Amino acid sequence: MNQRNTLKVNAEGHLEIGGCDTLKLAEQFGTPLYVFDEDYIRLMMRTYRRAIDENYGGNGIVLYASKAFSCKAVYTIAAREGVGVDVVSGGELYTALSTGFPAQNIFMHGNNKTMEELEYALSSSVGTIVVDSFLEADRLDELCRQKGMRQNVLIRINPGVEAHTHAYVQTATPDSKFGFSIANGTAEEITKYILSKPNLLLKGFHCHIGSQIFEKQSFVLAAGKMMAFIADMKSKTGFEASVLNIGGGFGIYYTDEDPKLTSEDYYSYLKALCDEIKAKAGALGLNLPYLAIEPGRSIVGEAGITLYTAGAIKVIPGIKTYVAVDGGMFDNPRYALYQSKYTVVAAGDMNADCTQKVTIAGKCCESGDIIAVDVPMPEVRSGDIIAVLSTGAYNYSMASNYNRNFIPPAVLVHDGEAQVIIKKQTFEDIVRNDVVPDRLK
Repeated sequence: MNQRNTLKVNAEGHLEIGGCDTLKLAEQFGTPLYVFDEDYIRLMMRTYRRAIDENYGGNGIVLYASKAFSCKAVYTIAAREGVGVDVVSGGELYTALSTGFPAQNIFMHGNNKTMEELEYALSSSVGTIVVDSFLEADRLDELCRQKGMRQNVLIRINPGVEAHTHAYVQTATPDSKFGFSIANGTAEEITKYILSKPNLLLKGFHCHIGSQIFEKQSFVLAAGKMMAFIADMKSKTGFEASVLNIGGGFGIYYTDEDPKLTSEDYYSYLKALCDEIKAKAGALGLNLPYLAIEPGRSIVGEAGITLYTAGAIKVIPGIKTYVAVDGGMFDNPRYALYQSKYTVVAAGDMNADCTQKVTIAGKCCESGDIIAVDVPMPEVRSGDIIAVLSTGAYNYSMASNYNRNFIPPAVLVHDGEAQVIIKKQTFEDIVRNDVVPDRLK
């Protein structure tokens, strides 16, 4: 069904993922259910590593952007594939470290890290911290002074490249909450400021222009601007960055409105970045910086699907047909947030003709609780298994217990076998942290 063999239609006309019949998965584990294909995840990690090895002499590191999907299993896979990770919270850091993940291969991000998170990162010997404010530089320098240590840091830079993507996931626009702008001089200012901090060891710069980007030129342009900034800082301060973290943001296939990229297409994205950095280093008289990239969505996005069971079907004649499922915005809030589009299929009847357009509605007490609008489907009956594709990134990560619904469990599939990687919640989990004050008893 797709070019990387993650999804197939079997002889019974059922959707398969990783060699597992999705109807059997739904029967065994229940729905809603997140399903991840291990082979796909490994393929993408290896593709990015190979691109750096073959086009940049291996002088770099792939950092899995764990905000896309954070759990012990994915960190374990990353470690075995020789991939580092970036984390953006104490919780992500704890999860990674709990698997024995090497701290030196962890980069910590965040535009407003708490003192507790900074202390935790330092005490855990996190390899690199990406600084995103003057206040953070002050706090980090003082904490290092108290601990008698120096910390490797990068500075998050805003290169001013506006990629063609949703406004909420553009991160390099002039009004972004992230980073320091090259254009308005604050990037230069923070560079000089951190160089003055005795307990911070500035290694280089980081940028990230956004997410779900398909224009290769956007990444190339950002790399060129960052190399020019490195040269400018070398001229003005004598400091030459030895590390350049170019971020991530590579787009994936959600619907037929998106390109269907192969793993080799992603390889070519990174090759273009490597070629630009090498060309600019030569032209500007710079050493080649150690290169870090941060793919997340493109590693796990298409690796994952979500399975639901159809419930009530409501036909509003001449207007809309609703198919309600047993999940909703609590396991996938992306339509409510971004009006994100998905491909939806009848997992048990993949060869049937699509004879209608339906709106997939969730079970939350919200009129905006929608998974997908006007998607082509065959006739759907209550009890049918419905699969929503490309839900591996930012679905579990953004899930909640809204309406006190359960966050769905997740399974990892490989060679026809499925294993739980995130357990099913219970009612006890829902009330675990509730406390009734003594005066109410």
